[in-house]
Amino acid sequence: MSWLPPDDAQRLALHNEVHARPTARIHLPALVVYVAVLNQGVSREQECEHLRLLTGMSSLSLDRLGGNFLRLRFDGYTVKWERHTEFTRYSIVQPLPEAALLGANDPDLLSALVVESEWLRAIPGRTIAATLLGMVPGDLDQPALTLEKATHWLGGLPVMASLLGENGHSLAVSNFLLRPDGFERMLVVAPTGISATRAGRVSQRLLELETYRLMALRGLPVTKQLGPMLAQCETQLADIMASLENKAAADQTLLDTLVSLAARVERATAEHVYRFAATRAYDGLVSQRISELRENAVSGTQTIGDFMQRRLSPAMATVGLHGAAFDFFV
Repeated sequence: MSWLPPDDAQRLALHNEVHARPTARIHLPALVVYVAVLNQGVSREQECEHLRLLTGMSSLSLDRLGGNFLRLRFDGYTVKWERHTEFTRYSIVQPLPEAALLGANDPDLLSALVVESEWLRAIPGRTIAATLLGMVPGDLDQPALTLEKATHWLGGLPVMASLLGENGHSLAVSNFLLRPDGFERMLVVAPTGISATRAGRVSQRLLELETYRLMALRGLPVTKQLGPMLAQCETQLADIMASLENKAAADQTLLDTLVSLAARVERATAEHVYRFAATRAYDGLVSQRISELRENAVSGTQTIGDFMQRRLSPAMATVGLHGAAFDFFV
């Protein structure tokens, strides 16, 4: 017996969206190999074909990719596929080599990769973000000493670091440098007793933070490209207004010029309105992920959130200013 009126056609899908992307359970020590690619022109069928190249996945059904999220479980590791509007991300959670535990100096990570390097290279799309995230057990009672070890793990270069959570349940460290192998590196140090669910949430927030930062910055080159045109339009508009005041040209001539200017701006706005809107949305997600980290500073080191905001805010202000200028003209 049904107790309710008939379901809306979208009710089940909308209800289950909250469960669509469950957090990974990560047991330390672990290595997360993360690659995000722009998926413009890449079909779901192509991504399915690529996933079928993994061991034992030759019969993978396209239907399993219908929910935009899939976690494939193998012996000792997992591969996660997740498709979004503009990008698709792949995450491999695997054991961390023993030689890469805390105390190692710039350890080799890719030689222990559980999937073929050719499989990574052949992921359909264009790379926008790639990170090797090490998650290791360590003592947080002496954060300065642990940070020193983490710095050596990342190659000895200056780093940004944050104690995460109100009680400092883990230490996240990175220098956000793009290495010759195409990857950035991050390190999370946590007590041995950290839960697999919490470790999964930490990894997800850090990796999403960097991905959304890079996606937000995709609006900056567009803004720089449109800057000269916007300045030219501003000058042209000022000339039209001056001619109107001084009656230096026929009304019809000025009207034709103004219509031409408006059409030019409308065309540019139509071509790039999505990019500006997406930039604002991704910037909002960056701020949200930073807030979710609930950072505490480590003495003498800039937090990850401060680093992100200081580097990202000027770019976002530039994009916002140009977007507002286009709105003014429209």
